[in-house]
Amino acid sequence: MDNDSPPPTSSGGDAAPDGVRAASDGDAAPADARRDASGDAAGQEPEGAGPDSPRAESDAEAEAGPAGGSDGGPGDAAGQSGGPDDPGSGDSGSGDPGDPGEAEGGEGFGESGPERGEHPLALRLEQLILGAPRRYTPFQAARTAGVSMDLASRFWRAMGFADIGQARALTEADVLALRRLAGLVEAGLLSESMAIQVARSTGQTTARLADWQTDSFLEGLTEPPEPGMTRAEVAYPLVELLLPELEEFLIYVWRRQVAAATSRVVQSDDEEAVDRRLAVGFADLVGFTRLTRRLEEEELGELVEAFETTAADQVAAYGGRLIKTLGDEVLFVADDPGTAAEIGIRLIETLTGDETMPALRVGMAFGTVTTRMGDVFGTTVNLASRLTSIAPRDAVLVDGDFAEALGAAGEAPLSEADVDAASEKYRFALQPMWRRPVRGLGVVEPWLLSRRES
Repeated sequence: MDNDSPPPTSSGGDAAPDGVRAASDGDAAPADARRDASGDAAGQEPEGAGPDSPRAESDAEAEAGPAGGSDGGPGDAAGQSGGPDDPGSGDSGSGDPGDPGEAEGGEGFGESGPERGEHPLALRLEQLILGAPRRYTPFQAARTAGVSMDLASRFWRAMGFADIGQARALTEADVLALRRLAGLVEAGLLSESMAIQVARSTGQTTARLADWQTDSFLEGLTEPPEPGMTRAEVAYPLVELLLPELEEFLIYVWRRQVAAATSRVVQSDDEEAVDRRLAVGFADLVGFTRLTRRLEEEELGELVEAFETTAADQVAAYGGRLIKTLGDEVLFVADDPGTAAEIGIRLIETLTGDETMPALRVGMAFGTVTTRMGDVFGTTVNLASRLTSIAPRDAVLVDGDFAEALGAAGEAPLSEADVDAASEKYRFALQPMWRRPVRGLGVVEPWLLSRRES
């Protein structure tokens, strides 16, 4: 990260609170001039400046003032009168220990409370959800946590939060999160790059989860609103009731998923911990682009939701793992081709019987796959995607390695001689198709996979 990059961001939302101004040395002064004058533009901690440096000590004395005492440094905001839950206690001009106006020569932000342009109910909801009032600027939060501004900025951005300048928008929980991540690095349990990956993967996953629950679940419960109340006013008591229950459920599901993932890693060879042989499948709705022009938005949303729900249920029920959904397409993996074959055919059978659904096509490949941050990459994934694009309607295409693995496992015959020998033992049938060039992968020989009739 560049040393002049903006400071870390708030975990309270994806955008800077309206009406909140970043601390600066002067609104009209150029950034370079401010940097030359103060050495820490936009509140960034200057090189070599930490809680124990001479600069930090002099800042602490200047910020604390006569009422702050010699122990009241910028990182000691929790130790002021009123405690962490009363950030506005005391005289507003008495030298708040973390006042960015004094720490960085810029304008202060006044007492905590609703900022200009922010809805009071939105602030109440934020405090309810976060469990604490706004107290710190990013600069103060980093110093209180004992983390450099550079690392703090990288953590916050990795979690997916927008830059907020030096707005007083962070809470005690934000400081604790910074301290925990930095502590894992200091203890040697995680490298710095791994800690960034943890922050990014958690942020991306929970951001989608939060949007999904807010859009589909919360809006459904608050529509229509009670007589005489707006939907926003109904939201507060609902969030108050639902938040602890959903939080416990989230932790439960996360632990279950970690247990399952750990079990898979333990049972695999060390060489397969990252690069593993997996069956990869794509299932794609045919003619979805035309549907988007014909259906109303609500109808289209219902169709996508029904497709994703059906696909997720089938993948989970037969032992696969859903990697991601892409609206009209889903990506899944399985540990062996037999499991993937059952999933692919079940998807075709299930959706074929649904008159509201368009046709489906499935492409699958078997080979080495790189897994990273919950996603899968590599030539095998690309091949499965290409096979999906050329698959016939309501049919499943697989690559040669997938077909050979099915044959070796006794799941499908590769020739008529195999059928004559023991036809009753096979679950699937394979039919070779014409060789054809596939963009970026050369010439491939796809196989048409179907369920073998008894």
